[in-house]
Amino acid sequence: MTWRERVRQIVEHRGFQRFIITVIVVNAVTLGLETSEGMLARFGDLLHFADRLALTIFVVELLLRLYAHRFSFFRDPWSVFDLAIVLIALMPMTGPFAVMRALRILRVLRLISVVPSMRRVVTGLLKAIPGMASIAAPLALIIYVAGVMTTKLFGDISPEHFGDLGTSLFSLFQVMTGEAWPDIAADVMAEAPLAWIFFVIYILVSSFAVLNLFIAVVVSAMEDQMRAEAQQEESRHAAEHSAQNEQILAELRQLRAEVAALRATS
Repeated sequence: MTWRERVRQIVEHRGFQRFIITVIVVNAVTLGLETSEGMLARFGDLLHFADRLALTIFVVELLLRLYAHRFSFFRDPWSVFDLAIVLIALMPMTGPFAVMRALRILRVLRLISVVPSMRRVVTGLLKAIPGMASIAAPLALIIYVAGVMTTKLFGDISPEHFGDLGTSLFSLFQVMTGEAWPDIAADVMAEAPLAWIFFVIYILVSSFAVLNLFIAVVVSAMEDQMRAEAQQEESRHAAEHSAQNEQILAELRQLRAEVAALRATS
């Protein structure tokens, strides 16, 4: 076994992955404690040391993975994501780059690439983006049409909510999310009692119908992702089983050849 194969076994070992997860969680806690002036005054040196130690561990881990996988490392989007997060953390934190200190918390996002269940969820969300975009277009059209209508119908009645198109669009977004929509509707209905018809129809269309389609698309994408991973796992097991069978057959052939050779000599 070569050194590269040994390093690959180490970085892919479940115990090593659990160690990295622990370091990420501890680093997240220390970064949170650094936001407290009292904790920073009492344990500032210890927190800074823990932060630098975690960053050192992340750098060593990435170097080991680069050595083990070589160019295939860059074919994995999650590995590239980890590399980008660590490179951001290595940038200087002084002078014009002082604002980069706040981006250190991005290291916590490495949990997504390390924990398989989180990675599966994010992958499903990313695959659902095209379907979500096809739903977002008619939703934006519905909001725009409703915004023009409410500006013309309720602009004089409730100018703080529907005085112009921009204000109307924001108010309708609030109504769609269910945020303070009874107050908005009550202000309009004080002078236009039949305005409830518009609000009921708008909420039924935008919230109950269109937004639920977003959920359906995401759930469908996650199901496809889980099905694809299950098929890959089955294929991997089948390949391993086939390799074991080939090894057994090769050993049987070797034994048969040895037996035949012994019979020939006898």
